[in-house]
Amino acid sequence: MAKILLPALAGLLLVGCGQQIEQLAGPTMGSTYSVKYVPGDNTPAPALVQAEVGNILAEIDLQLSTYRADSLTSRFNQLPAGGCAQMPEALLELVRAGERLAMASDGAFDLTVEPLIDLWGFGPQSRGAQVPSAEQIAAAQAQVGYQHLHIRDQQLCKDLPVQLDFNSIGAGYAVDRVSAMLEQQGVSSFLVEITGELKALGRKPDGSDWHVAIEEPHQGQQVAARVLELDGLAVSTSGDYRNYFEQAGKRYSHTIDARSGSPITHRLASVTVVDASALQADGWSTVLMLLGDKQGYALAEKAGIAALFISYTDQGFISRVTPAFIKYFPSGGKT
Repeated sequence: MAKILLPALAGLLLVGCGQQIEQLAGPTMGSTYSVKYVPGDNTPAPALVQAEVGNILAEIDLQLSTYRADSLTSRFNQLPAGGCAQMPEALLELVRAGERLAMASDGAFDLTVEPLIDLWGFGPQSRGAQVPSAEQIAAAQAQVGYQHLHIRDQQLCKDLPVQLDFNSIGAGYAVDRVSAMLEQQGVSSFLVEITGELKALGRKPDGSDWHVAIEEPHQGQQVAARVLELDGLAVSTSGDYRNYFEQAGKRYSHTIDARSGSPITHRLASVTVVDASALQADGWSTVLMLLGDKQGYALAEKAGIAALFISYTDQGFISRVTPAFIKYFPSGGKT
């Protein structure tokens, strides 16, 4: 699932208290990454930090990419039913995380949904946006199902020719990996953003918090609905208002519910999740977007997830936050 970029507010490149914010950036995962951090006393030179970030992102790309034929994921996807492949523990843990999210969503979320994403024209193997027939949807659904994945020791196996797609949690995982590396290098203040997934820790040199803006779903313009002050927290927003197509006057979202095999049809425009783990925020924002404003809110409230829901109405957008969100941001986030 494509994620909505949460633009950091202006004024991040500040100098104060004798410390300067270092900034690194580059391409990754078909998009970009940005790392802003305050060096510690023993932090390596920026070029070495950037090299380490690059190594982490290159490793993740080689493991998870569905756009390169030599990745571990692509090679697994090419295996027939009954096939197994030796996998690193990190990839297996992502499969386990995906299984937990699938079970929590009653199967709406599914790491093997790629055939349906391709069928609707949003995936790496798609042939263009189109509305498929009921027969085509049924045929693709027959190749989908997280329950057909099995972990045996360090091997990942499948009893149907299912295909993995980590797009819904891979960027969050990358943010956690880069954040952990920075802390290991003695950095106690940073803002990491990878393809729209964010995590921040500590304060800037002038003592202020890292500020992140949550975008309100408007076409053709960026409007900040809320501004969050983050310290030790990650934030992820999923939305359906940018990646879609229209046919015969009907709008089709890129967000595909594995249970129906079709795009979502509810009135939830976007959902933002805040969590200490970027992986969890990334995955849960996708789950709640799939479930919608009513079922998703009920699940978030029950599970103690800090979430902000923005929904379409005939009068405009309305927003709603969970009790856990209020615990993090008693004012609901600055506006």
